[in-house]
This record gives sequence, C-alpha cells and structure tokens, in this order.
Amino acid sequence: MATRRTILHASVAAAALVPVSGTANAVGGDSIESFLTAFLRDKTNRDLDRTMSYFSRSSTTYIDAALGWANLSWQQLHDAFAQAMPGWPTGARSYPTKIVGHGQSAVVFMTDTAGMFGPGEIRALGAVNVLDGKIVRWVDYFNGRNFGTADFEKMKLPEEQFPADFRESTAGEASPLAQRVANGLAGALRAKDVPAAAEFFAEDAVFEDLPTHVQVVGHRSVVRFLSKANLPYIGQGTRVRHVLNGGYEWTAEGPVRRGIAALELDRQGLVTRFTAQWDGSRISRDALITLVGAAVEE
Repeated sequence: MATRRTILHASVAAAALVPVSGTANAVGGDSIESFLTAFLRDKTNRDLDRTMSYFSRSSTTYIDAALGWANLSWQQLHDAFAQAMPGWPTGARSYPTKIVGHGQSAVVFMTDTAGMFGPGEIRALGAVNVLDGKIVRWVDYFNGRNFGTADFEKMKLPEEQFPADFRESTAGEASPLAQRVANGLAGALRAKDVPAAAEFFAEDAVFEDLPTHVQVVGHRSVVRFLSKANLPYIGQGTRVRHVLNGGYEWTAEGPVRRGIAALELDRQGLVTRFTAQWDGSRISRDALITLVGAAVEE
C-alpha cells in the first residue's frame, strides 16, 4: 500500500526539484536570498528611496501580524519608514539570519535591533512574496514575550482592529510540492493524526517551536512530542492561510490566532526542519511551561 511518504517521493520525481533550503531561483536576475538581503541592507542604511524601490507601487501589503499594524499601499509603507528611520539609534540594524525559500516566495528569519520599532528587539519570521521583481506582500510574525511583554502590550492594537484580510490573494502561488507538503502536514496536524504527520518528516528532522524555546531532534522524538503537545497550530480550528516556498502561515480559533511555520526540505521532499513562530504573550506562563513539559521524554 502506498504511504504518504512514497506518494510525496513520487511527486518530487514527477516535478522539477525544489532547491534545498537556503538556495533560490531568480528574482529579477538575483536569487530571492540576495534580493531580500539587499533590501535589509538598504533598510539598515536608512536609505528610504532604495528601501522603497524593492516594493511594488501598484500592490504592496506590509503587515505586522503580532502587533496588528498594517500598511496596505506603497505610499503608506513609504510614510511609515519616512517617519521611523530618522529616530533609529546609532548602530541599529535589520538583518537576516536565514532565508528559506526559492523563486517568488520565502520565509525570512530576521532581526530588527532594539530601538528601531519600539524598545525591544524583534526576531521575526517574515512571509514574503515577490511578483515581477518587486515585493507585493510581507507579513511579520514574532513573539511578544521576546520583545518584552509590558512594552509589547502598549504597542499592540486590540484584536478587533487587526486587519481582517492579510491579502494572501494578491501574492501568487507556491510550487506544487510546497503546497502538497504544507497542506498535507497542516491537515494531519489539524486532525491530530500523528502517524500521518510523521510521514512528512525526515529521519533526522528537527522540530523547533520558538516561543516555547523547544527544539526536538530526531524522527522518533518529534513524533513523541507531537503526540503530547497541545500547540496552537495543532487541532480543530486551525487552517492554512497561505503557502510559501519556505513554509506556511496558519490561523487558529484559540487565544493564539495566527502564526507561521518555516519548512526546510531535503531532496526527497521530506521536512528536515520545522520552525514555528507565534505570539507567546497570548497564553499564560503556566501554559507555556506545560508545552515545554511535553518535550520531556520518559
């Protein structure tokens, strides 16, 4: 009988191979990795014109999914940077630590140092879509506890003021393989079908949940953790918002309403690293400790 893993392998063989994480296809002559690195360099340099040259004038969405801030046009984003950049402290930097994806979309692991957007440091996973050589959609996800809960709460909008539409419909589609892996894995997690979810992970997979600071290594340990952890992106009420070539954005019906998972794949299309980011300030300290406890093996 064919398993999900053998079907997935057949899908890889039948389609053009998706590059291993950290590599990319062309975006306007450059890889998406070099394209996004250059953008963050020019942002760090406070070069407003060059920073804005990376964005589509006709269709730009830039949303902070943790705070609820939304810039829904090129001009809005231009004005936001124009207001913020002069106040950035000396030595402020915005830089990537990893970029997972290829072609026209990616998940960028990035840091905005303290003082750029409030007093705290922001370590975000950004969902980025590029069309015709320009960024059309960028959504940042980060953990309010990492920023500093008190300062974060002062800056966060009330939930009812968060954008209802994250404009994923403007962003184009990920590769067929990326969609199969993201939708298949998310579907198994929604159903709490751990054996089905296990089929998507490589033997030496790493499962990382950033808000809990949990990292689980190895297929057997990942399976044991998934069978016990009541994570916000597992169970009924979760769904895929948008698939990228480096992962997927998700929504949920509990206290944690949204987040992102970066997926790094091997050449067989299996997940070698799963990294989740969401706002840990939306649940209690005790709830976080319970999640951490699920990683303890007997």
